[in-house]
Amino acid sequence: MSEDKKVTAKKVTAKKVTAKKVTAKKVTAKKVTAKTAPTKTVADKSLQSVLSPHVTEKATMVADKLNQVIFKVRKDATKIQVKEAIETMFKVDVKNVNLLNVKGKTKRASRNSMGKRADWKKAYVSIQAGQEINFTGE
Repeated sequence: MSEDKKVTAKKVTAKKVTAKKVTAKKVTAKKVTAKTAPTKTVADKSLQSVLSPHVTEKATMVADKLNQVIFKVRKDATKIQVKEAIETMFKVDVKNVNLLNVKGKTKRASRNSMGKRADWKKAYVSIQAGQEINFTGE
């Protein structure tokens, strides 16, 4: 069974190409303003991150020996927030900040019950040589 297949030629119609008109676009001049360096602003949260200086015997030895000051800070404070707060409050250059979580002690509340003091965070702030922080406000 062999059937002859016939190939038929299809008619191809020529498409007409029309020339498109190109219109000139108007270019408007943009105003360029001089950019100024943004002023450094300190967030209110970073100023609230430092609670108080931590004055102990060990803290005074560290301050004399390593030019560091120890502060009690909020538990959610970051190194950057502590650095910004110390630089703005005391107008010193901070070299480095180390944070330390201090676990609260377990204490006896009464004869039969035990209590626990709150956990807190400590910040060791290194200051550039030749600078100091004065807590008396002078």
